[in-house]
Amino acid sequence: MASSEINWKEAKSIYDFTAKTIDGEEVSLDKYRGHVAIIVNVASQCGYTKNHYEELGELFDQYGDSKGLKILGFPCNQFAGQEPGDSATICSFVRTHNVKFDMYEKVNVNGDDAHPLWKYLKHQQGGTFGDFIKWNFTKFVIDKNGQPVARFGPNTSPKELVSTLEKYW
Repeated sequence: MASSEINWKEAKSIYDFTAKTIDGEEVSLDKYRGHVAIIVNVASQCGYTKNHYEELGELFDQYGDSKGLKILGFPCNQFAGQEPGDSATICSFVRTHNVKFDMYEKVNVNGDDAHPLWKYLKHQQGGTFGDFIKWNFTKFVIDKNGQPVARFGPNTSPKELVSTLEKYW
């Protein structure tokens, strides 16, 4: 089922969704079954970019093989136009930052045209002031059953997620 056809309100886990990789391939998120994951909206021109990409990369390097940690980066241009590039531009940018984790095509995370996965994540783990993403680098921790179990804002360093991740390994 294409991601646009998914009724996010009926989803049981992230495994019910598909998304397009940064290379344009539609994949089922079922491929992450049995893994703890971080799903994050990213941007290349944000004040958080350098630190977050670096720390997410370190988490992936440290726990990707040993614990099976998966990280899913979703570029988004909804916050001050800080991800203006197309997929090729974003690919080039993440290569220069040595990103090895999975990157997906640019999506909207807020509004009626938000990707269904992001509607689901926000509903399952609402924010302090409502079910919307406030800025780039909002991070969701997903357990091995595909359930969103925690949400962290952009001001939370990715390294600060380790204690939460450890509860689900």
